[in-house]
Amino acid sequence: MVFSSNIFLFAFLPVFLAVYYLLPFRARSGWILVGSYALYSWWRLDFLWLLVAVTAAAYLFGLWIHAAPPPRKRLLIIASVTLNLCALGYFKYANFGIDSFNAAITAVGLQPFSWTPVLLPIGLSFFVFHAISYVVDVYRGGEPPTRNPLDFAAFIALFPHLIAGPVLKYNLLADQFRHRTHTLEKFSYGATRFMTGFAKKVLIADTIAPLVKVAFATPDPTLADAWLGALAYTLQLYFDFSGYSDMAIGLAAMMGFKFPENFNHPYISRSITEFWKRWHMSLSSWLMEYLYFSLGGNRRGRVRTYINLFLTMLLGGLWHGANWTFVLWGAWHGSILAAERRLKEAKLWKPSPVWLTIPGTMLLVMLGWVMFRADNVHDAFRMYRGMFGLNGAGLSDTLAWQVQGSTLVTMLIALVLVYVAPWWGNRVGDMSRTLRRPALASTATLLLMPLFVMAILKLSAQSYTPFLYFQF
Repeated sequence: MVFSSNIFLFAFLPVFLAVYYLLPFRARSGWILVGSYALYSWWRLDFLWLLVAVTAAAYLFGLWIHAAPPPRKRLLIIASVTLNLCALGYFKYANFGIDSFNAAITAVGLQPFSWTPVLLPIGLSFFVFHAISYVVDVYRGGEPPTRNPLDFAAFIALFPHLIAGPVLKYNLLADQFRHRTHTLEKFSYGATRFMTGFAKKVLIADTIAPLVKVAFATPDPTLADAWLGALAYTLQLYFDFSGYSDMAIGLAAMMGFKFPENFNHPYISRSITEFWKRWHMSLSSWLMEYLYFSLGGNRRGRVRTYINLFLTMLLGGLWHGANWTFVLWGAWHGSILAAERRLKEAKLWKPSPVWLTIPGTMLLVMLGWVMFRADNVHDAFRMYRGMFGLNGAGLSDTLAWQVQGSTLVTMLIALVLVYVAPWWGNRVGDMSRTLRRPALASTATLLLMPLFVMAILKLSAQSYTPFLYFQF
């Protein structure tokens, strides 16, 4: 069950919220846990044990690490992180490892290793990261262990962020589980934010999706095919994932929680370094705090800093999926981050005009998204050959008959929103505060309502389209 489905909108969410607000505050964590486990089990009941096991292990290790003397603390944190990574490694990367091994041995004439593919539990990458951040924070002394297993289990399973983030630290929500307010203004803001994300996902991302699918499946894309497909995917991914984040933030607000923002107009970035401060900010923060700093950060000299930046993005790319495309995508961003850092330290980085830096950064991002989207490395380079005009320039017949006027209009609207929204945001200030003003909230709801209804009608008419980040 996904947020953009009729069963969620018209059955799960109304029932969940109705019971939630009828219960006293002390019973709401239990109801959150019941609702979140029910939503997770809707996909596969037999993998609920893994979510429960990761939660229980993190809770117990948190208590043991806090109570242990220093030498034993280190052994316990290593054991806890290793267990989490083993779960992630088996379910997410075992198929990838075996397939790569088989490809290597068959290339030299040996028989491949027989293997039954492992199914990836939905949301695994996210709830494992939540568990790791909790035990590491306890180990570092930045967070006392919680004594309330119900609140902790509700935090790990909290359905607005269970399946595809944002990646949250426990200390961001610990106080909110103990005390949070429920007001009409907050609920109205949450509903408005949810409708915004829903419209972005269904009306924009899902409308563009068929063009992306055809463009990336075209055997020999031309210059126009490849760039149209790359631009379409750049927009689809942003409106799909930021739409999901809007819905998660909105759902949390409807339950009285405040989630941090996950996007801040990333496509107006003037460098890749700035891009990663605006794109999927919760993951960027997690990688910086728990991976980059653990590798030594910038404390071991310049060369090691560049290596750490590269490795952080390389592993961040691998986190997205078990495919060499994600590894190369991570290496692409890690290399650029290291190069930008080197240029700044050598004082070779000169301020450049916006009209040059924003398109330049977008070009680098789009080249990266091609590798990110392609099914394999061969397909990615097939697209790159098209982008460099090696298969001709004009729109091919294969793609031309699939390009519909509604899709192009939607892409144009998406581009306008990408570059007008930051300007509008600067004028109105903090959106979360602005939308809590009763008059503005009512106006925003009235403006959004027709779009929300249109999105529901479109959702009912189209086939199932899960969020892109569900696969991670």
